[in-house]
Amino acid sequence: MEVVLDGNSLSIEQIVAVARDWAKVSVSDAARQKAQRSRDFLEKCVAEDIAVYGVTTGIGEFARVRISPEQSAELSRRIIYSHSAGTGDLFPADSVRAAMLLRANVLARGFSGVRLCLIDTVLDMINKGVIPAINEKGSLGVSGDLSPMSQFAEVALGEGRAFYKGELMSGADAMKAAGVEPTDVTFKEGLGLINGSQMMTGGAALLCYDAERILKNAVIASAMTLDALRAVERAFNPLIHRERPYPGQNCIAANLLKLFEGSEIMADKTGKVQDGYSIRCTPQALGPSFDTLEHVRKMVNIEVNSAADNPLFFGDEGQYFAAGNFHGQPIGMAVDFLCIAMAEVADISERHTNRMLNPVLSGLPDFLVEGKGLNSGLMVAQYTAAALVSENKILSHPASVDSISVSADQEDHVSMGPIAVRKCGEILRNVRAVLAIEMMAAAQAFDFYPGKQPGRGTKIAYELIREKVPFLKDDRVMYPDIEEIRKLIESNTILDAVEQEVGPLLLARDMDLPRPNVPY
Repeated sequence: MEVVLDGNSLSIEQIVAVARDWAKVSVSDAARQKAQRSRDFLEKCVAEDIAVYGVTTGIGEFARVRISPEQSAELSRRIIYSHSAGTGDLFPADSVRAAMLLRANVLARGFSGVRLCLIDTVLDMINKGVIPAINEKGSLGVSGDLSPMSQFAEVALGEGRAFYKGELMSGADAMKAAGVEPTDVTFKEGLGLINGSQMMTGGAALLCYDAERILKNAVIASAMTLDALRAVERAFNPLIHRERPYPGQNCIAANLLKLFEGSEIMADKTGKVQDGYSIRCTPQALGPSFDTLEHVRKMVNIEVNSAADNPLFFGDEGQYFAAGNFHGQPIGMAVDFLCIAMAEVADISERHTNRMLNPVLSGLPDFLVEGKGLNSGLMVAQYTAAALVSENKILSHPASVDSISVSADQEDHVSMGPIAVRKCGEILRNVRAVLAIEMMAAAQAFDFYPGKQPGRGTKIAYELIREKVPFLKDDRVMYPDIEEIRKLIESNTILDAVEQEVGPLLLARDMDLPRPNVPY
């Protein structure tokens, strides 16, 4: 597979293909021509001694200081050096590759004023596997992800540190081993490599991809719980949900019906009129998380295919602008919203587990094990879920509501979006574990219905879990069981098998629903 960049059409799925599956990357001829026209216009501005931010002036608070054309190359290099000021653990390789790809796409959009040879160096690094070593912490998510992108730019210069074939080495050695010729930098190109939100946006794109699969797993876990608790199926009738046409709510109701279709357990009627909220309202409670994901995907797709740089050079119009397209607020706020949405997935999952473990609510043995008193069953597995849910609530505090002024108050509003991305990744890791505990409890509950089969989709999930985790007859160490199921979720093993049986699970964007006849 080859991903061809044009600055306009890069998708989240293509980002994942490059970042994780090592798809090759190139730039379209049309994008190259547009980028060259932008560069030609920049050089014309320099030749005419026009004051251009970050080219013939300093940056930030030093924008008032003129720089001679002869000093511009040195300015670009010093910008990279001075901004390489991060700290903390290193970003994972897929996040770095995503950021490099996104920066190449920004440059390919054709407004950054950089030379084509600079774009080619970035592409060469991606295609030949040079992965800059970049510290996670230090970006404010405005004026670009300056610190992390500067560490990427160092390696493009043949400096800094990088991984090549899994080994950490100097940037010079990595570039040499990969056969990539380091670039130099001239007018604007220091800023051209670093002045955008690509580190946080690349991370956000990967989060969207992972969140989509987690949400589908959450529906499978919910279906298992509803099946095991013999939920009142009428609550998921499409007639109900089409009269409240939220796409997320409707797709979950449809998915649930498909997943527990044919269940012999649910067919054993209890005479209940309705269930508790966390059961009956699963589509209404989980649906907004599906809708939120679609909003975040929209924001990420816009940012990925935008001219997130400063200054911008419009060669065709003969105009240059210093402005603020590097500001990360759109992504910061969107990812903060995704944090809340995914934390709620774990919240309802833990409530499902609680209902299965409580004999008063479930009609099943206490904590899903016989021999109560001697055996504790899944009691403390729920404690773990509760701890992770509580942690997610803390992590869901929005990063984007904070701002600290920097650069002598020249940069006096920042997004803090990189913090949102980092904590969202932790939330997703927690959600997978909470879902694993719910699935473990539901599988255990199914075994208390001897001779009765779960639904068409829930049975597939149950059988996969039982290949890794046996029925809990007497107490045993629980964390290996949780980890085995968590890995089945993370690898999409359960999801793939279930979808192979029942067909693709619906997402909010798959729903064609009537909308209220009012303007949006």
